[in-house]
Amino acid sequence: CALPIYRHNRDIERQTAPLPKPLNVNCVDSHAHLEIVTNTDFDSPEIETLLRDAASVGIDRIVQVGYSAEQSEWGVKLAERWPKVLAAVALHPNEAPVVADLEADLKRIENLAGHPKVRAIGETGLDFFRTEPALQDKQRYSFKRHIEIAKEYKKALVIHDRDAHRAVLDTLLEVGAPEKTIFHCYSGDAQMARECIDNGYILSFAGTLTFKNAPQLREAVKLVPKDQLLVETDSPFLCPMPNRGALNTPAQIPHILRFMAEERGEDLDILCAAISANAERIFGSFN
Repeated sequence: CALPIYRHNRDIERQTAPLPKPLNVNCVDSHAHLEIVTNTDFDSPEIETLLRDAASVGIDRIVQVGYSAEQSEWGVKLAERWPKVLAAVALHPNEAPVVADLEADLKRIENLAGHPKVRAIGETGLDFFRTEPALQDKQRYSFKRHIEIAKEYKKALVIHDRDAHRAVLDTLLEVGAPEKTIFHCYSGDAQMARECIDNGYILSFAGTLTFKNAPQLREAVKLVPKDQLLVETDSPFLCPMPNRGALNTPAQIPHILRFMAEERGEDLDILCAAISANAERIFGSFN
């Protein structure tokens, strides 16, 4: 039968990738944007289908990640509706400098931070690729405020870092990183990975790990201790090989895990169990 087609926020229709071979040991998608995949309500049949497809290949838990005040509120409703979904809430670093009232939106994020199904503050951070220099001070301010919220509410911090590696690391040292600090869609090299590992940060790898033009990620992933490792889709973006270019969904995680296990020279089942345990330690129980 034909695979479903969703329209995401870039107004491009893409067919979803075929489902991979199921995993033997269940694992977690630690970073997804389900509302962009489906463009539907949090309790829609399309969301139910996404979750069912993911579970059918062994991805039975998902962290829904925020990037605006409105979308973070949507994510909390999603997590309330679906038992195996947790929420992260934040203003994306490209969102924070351009909102009409940054303080009001930060207050909305802080109001969500204490919700029992909100287990992380993110994605926040720095992005010097899309944010012009004139707005970067505002972006740094927002990042520091999110760090403070994460520490106050004892939640994990989920970092977006694009073309800002040194600035992100320096900000964490300046302000003091939360106990659980995650580099989402890790994009640094092996040298940066060593610094992150030494500081106790968690590195989460997405479909980019499987891309031919990312040898630095393959060097980095080999260095990460098993207890500092997560996996994610960042769906609907960055669909892994062999389906690069398709609309990404949490069901594509097995492709990343199989590639990761091969690169690290590890047994797939043991790696899945370790990453699953990491997610439960970092975000808490999904039940």
